[in-house]
Amino acid sequence: MQWFHGSPEKLETLCEGSWVTPYKNFARAFSHKPSCISADDDFKEVKHNGTLPGYLYTIAEAVRDDDLTLLSGTDSTHWQTNRELNIKLVAEVPILESELLTEQELGELQRKYPDTGTGYKSDQQAEEPKD
Repeated sequence: MQWFHGSPEKLETLCEGSWVTPYKNFARAFSHKPSCISADDDFKEVKHNGTLPGYLYTIAEAVRDDDLTLLSGTDSTHWQTNRELNIKLVAEVPILESELLTEQELGELQRKYPDTGTGYKSDQQAEEPKD
């Protein structure tokens, strides 16, 4: 399985405790440091309110089962790293207007999920990502 990480920072390695996902578009969105993310049911269309240009990385080494821990409340979209991992820069990620949440969409999400922080808006509260 290919694992992705998004960050607004240039990184050499991925620190223990960072978030990774098998969903490339989620990592792209997280690279912009959004406070809100929304996705369709198959996680292909991901919208966000991030404002920072970002970088998309992939894990550049074999990932063992014990290297990652599934984060509760993320609908199996995000795992936390249990050790430092080597990464490879895939692309710089510009902010695309088509991927930004509109004010109306953002307001609807905030009304629907008033107690959640940054991250995926599931029915359970998500933890804040680390880089």
